[in-house]
Amino acid sequence: MYTPTLDAATVGRVIALFRKQNGMSQEVLSGLADIGSSHLSAIERGERKPTLETLYRICNALGVKMSTVILKLEEELEQNP
Repeated sequence: MYTPTLDAATVGRVIALFRKQNGMSQEVLSGLADIGSSHLSAIERGERKPTLETLYRICNALGVKMSTVILKLEEELEQNP
């Protein structure tokens, strides 16, 4: 049975989706989340995976529950195995 892995590109794509839906730039989101803009950029490009703490900060800054982001990640993984 195939089990998809949570790759950095999918995580970055989902974070970018929520950011764009909220009409935020990377600079604004990184400031609100108290993370470096280059760090956020690397996450969105799929070059780095956020820690749980960083993901929590990003979700709070976006005004989105972390569980909502996780559900979207799972949906993406199911659609793109």
